Amino acid sequence: MNETSVLTRAFKQTDYQLAGHGSRNIQVLKDALDEVDSDTNSDMYGKGKVIEDFEEKMAEYLGKEHAVFFPSGTMAQQIALRIWCDEKGLKKVAYHPLCHLEIHEEDGLKELHHIDPILLADENRIIDLEDVVNMEDEISCLLLELPQREIGGQLPDYETLEAISAHCREEGIRLHLDGARLFEILPYYQKPAAEVCALFDSVYVSFYKGIGGVAGAILAGDETFTEKSKVWKRRHGGDLISLYPYIISADHYFEERIGKMGQYHEEAKELASLFNQCHAVETKPYEPVSNMFHVHFHVSKEKLEPILVDLYETTGIGLTSNLRETSKTSCYYEVSIGDQYEYVPKDQLRDVFQLLDERLSR
Repeated sequence: MNETSVLTRAFKQTDYQLAGHGSRNIQVLKDALDEVDSDTNSDMYGKGKVIEDFEEKMAEYLGKEHAVFFPSGTMAQQIALRIWCDEKGLKKVAYHPLCHLEIHEEDGLKELHHIDPILLADENRIIDLEDVVNMEDEISCLLLELPQREIGGQLPDYETLEAISAHCREEGIRLHLDGARLFEILPYYQKPAAEVCALFDSVYVSFYKGIGGVAGAILAGDETFTEKSKVWKRRHGGDLISLYPYIISADHYFEERIGKMGQYHEEAKELASLFNQCHAVETKPYEPVSNMFHVHFHVSKEKLEPILVDLYETTGIGLTSNLRETSKTSCYYEVSIGDQYEYVPKDQLRDVFQLLDERLSR
């Protein structure tokens, strides 16, 4: 058995785990269905009260004319970019080098839609106004991911967002929001979702990340855009006969957790501060701007894993089940704060970081 397996097993046996909402097991769906009348009719091929009510609710929350429920964000975003490219008759879009479409989707945008991406900014920083203004290529759409997950969940300031939006409108460039974690950044911007979304022509949000639903996404925009998205959804096979398990869980956990995003953000800042007091550890960003951040260790993965295993067994508190190697002398992992953090006893939490600091200092 390798060390990663030992780390995962030790993590699962802890009494408390710092991140997330808990195990993604069948209970997640059972809890969501518990309050639903068993005589409620399911949606069928994208129609019906269950799906239409939720789409209307999310359109209002996001400040858009209409919204369409999709089984996955991957499907929704590729379709959004395809619509904007077809509108302009130009199959070129721009996004960050570490955009989900570029590194996690097996070139779906290129292979399925023959759309060429223009990569903006250095991969270690967010897209800035100058990157957009100085772009040499003509594009149909610019995609901004808020927050930029692969670099720790970094965000531009709100004034930069407004400036990018204004520039895109002046130049006839559509602006799309990869808002997989939109709900989680609203406490930082101190803006309602509709105000942020007003800067964008189309918006995607996820319901299994910070919200913690089973799966699913919303794609929102004006009526012309969303009607076209429904056609593409059918072409992609996204109109399953019924999507109600996803929709009901999305609605249930949206109501349960949307009001806790500020709490998650404050807890993320508290946890990051504890990490940053430890030897050979730093978080990115140093102070989180959402409920997520990355923890970087200036220690090899090989050396760190047994330290963490011992820490878990000693304290009963789990930090992470996996580490990603960045070099022979460094590694990191990603944190997303959810419901579990508030139940960790504070005195035990301080003990964990005191022990971590001591063992990394040796």
